[in-house]
Amino acid sequence: MAACVYGAPPAALATAPAGARQVSPLAPGAEALDTVAPASLSAAVIAAPPGTLERRYVLALALRALKPGAALTALAPKEKGGARLRKELEAFGCRVDEVGRQHQRICRTARPEAPVGLEAAIAAGGPQRLEGAGLWTQPGVFSWDREDLGSQLLIAALPSLSGRGADLGCGVGVLARAVLSSAAVTRLDLVDLDRRALDAARRNVDDPRAVFHWTDVRGGPDLADLDFVVMNPPFHETGQEDKALGQAFIRRSRQMLRRGGVLWMVANRHLPYEAELAAQFGRVTPKGEARGFKIYEARR
Repeated sequence: MAACVYGAPPAALATAPAGARQVSPLAPGAEALDTVAPASLSAAVIAAPPGTLERRYVLALALRALKPGAALTALAPKEKGGARLRKELEAFGCRVDEVGRQHQRICRTARPEAPVGLEAAIAAGGPQRLEGAGLWTQPGVFSWDREDLGSQLLIAALPSLSGRGADLGCGVGVLARAVLSSAAVTRLDLVDLDRRALDAARRNVDDPRAVFHWTDVRGGPDLADLDFVVMNPPFHETGQEDKALGQAFIRRSRQMLRRGGVLWMVANRHLPYEAELAAQFGRVTPKGEARGFKIYEARR
């Protein structure tokens, strides 16, 4: 790999070098930036993520992977971390040229001969064990630093499941661990778009019945005739609320289930999922509402 690109920087603001390889954990099949050999890249273009720990982690990994003097372009919307980019890069020892365009901050620099603070930023943004819950997690994944209330409410409502099932948008494996507590479950497919979440889930769900898929639920995997699906579907994409995302999860769950199979789902109360559930399933039963969440059982 001669150069890398992280995420999807707007082409009008930053152009990735020809042949640059994708290294975002949200791009299934992409290489992992943390495995790129130090001082091996000639250029990097980073669409910087919004979270502080996650963003500094990515910037530090990119600087570690670049050769001394190699070019780094990092950009982000001003209100989603862009306003901090320059200071963060300067803290690593970089000299930065910054411009603002289309509500984004664009920072261009070169990897210094001896950047400072990289290892500390990499450690702070890397995989870590969540105290109390005992779960492996990482900054940037869903609900990375706390137990998600919606998932806990769904776990409390779940019956003892059996047969083959799937956990769509599995995150770090919280629902999966609860489902696999039933000895009657024969296989559980865990699906997530975020490689970091799946890496954590593999550590959290140490069970031979678990099978992991790094993919977008809307396009895969090819699962059919399942007895059950569980999910706490995402409702944000590229930082914006998108009700269509959860609706797509509902449609995919129906496609995966056998006739008579069941979906158990939790969602924020304000999201309009009832119509989609009714359109896709023969029987939809509300199973609880608490603290801003609704739980549904839907049978095909």
